[in-house]
Amino acid sequence: MAQLNKAADRADRRGNVPFQLSFVRSQDSETPPPLARLIQGGRGGEVRLKLYLSITMMATAAPYDLRRPPTPQTWARMLALPPDTGPRRVSSNLRWLSKNNFIELSPRPGNTALIKLLPMDPGGVPYVRASTQGRYVGIPIEFWKRGWIIHLSATGIAVLFALLEAQGGYKEPRYLTRERRDSYGFSHATWTEATKELQRHEFLTVRREAQGSDFDYQRLRNLYWVDEGRFTDHPWTPAPEGSSR
Repeated sequence: MAQLNKAADRADRRGNVPFQLSFVRSQDSETPPPLARLIQGGRGGEVRLKLYLSITMMATAAPYDLRRPPTPQTWARMLALPPDTGPRRVSSNLRWLSKNNFIELSPRPGNTALIKLLPMDPGGVPYVRASTQGRYVGIPIEFWKRGWIIHLSATGIAVLFALLEAQGGYKEPRYLTRERRDSYGFSHATWTEATKELQRHEFLTVRREAQGSDFDYQRLRNLYWVDEGRFTDHPWTPAPEGSSR
């Protein structure tokens, strides 16, 4: 936690870390969005997702790079990985992120490779801050400072991003159509397990609502609400009683 807090403080961010909508949600039903691609592959997905999110948090200004990136050992401590296997897992997943065009690694003799963020959409356009491109998904800096990035699983984090994207500026619980859920690229099992995890951590409330009139067959549907104030709590503390912030 100390290393993670130090990285967040050094980034000197205020408010939210912005992520592009195209990172979270696909406009093409045939192609999973980058977020869904990151969590594929079990334990490997866990490390590369948390690495990528943390790199994005730390790269605050153009050209959106880390000129003094953490060593694999420091990354491992930041993300609470085992000291014996963590550095190796960090190195292999940084290479994965580079190979799959999430980041660019520029080797430096006798030093750690420089890390630079690459744009979500190919075409030679440099990476730009998501908040300059219209609507975006904002993740509070407390996600890192309070240790939620460590405490939540990769699937829990990914579905949390999706639910925040769906919630947008709405003030009431949201129903997600089948098409909307499919645009996030998660399997039914991933969605079910992750929403249960978020409910356990008091991030998410799921309410059942009848669909249809009294004279029709009433089908129940789920309404989702993320308590964004929960980011400011520590993972091991319960949310304030009756909290809806």
